[in-house]
Amino acid sequence: MAREQVTEIVAEMVANVLSVTVAPGDVVEAGDTVVLLESMKMEIPVLLEHPGTVRAVKVAPGDVVQEGDVLVEITRG
Repeated sequence: MAREQVTEIVAEMVANVLSVTVAPGDVVEAGDTVVLLESMKMEIPVLLEHPGTVRAVKVAPGDVVQEGDVLVEITRG
């Protein structure tokens, strides 16, 4: 039996969460936007590099995230 691989999508900078576009159980593709962040008056979409299924969403709109904070967990396999 293959184990599912969990990938943590993390914030690359200090930012405000503007919106979350996925929910647990959603099937997502490479290139999909999962979270929209705002930093220094710029909107920054967080894009997936690999397809998978959303396991958990760790943030909500209005949250302030620090560099390295987990935003979303994705499972593959």
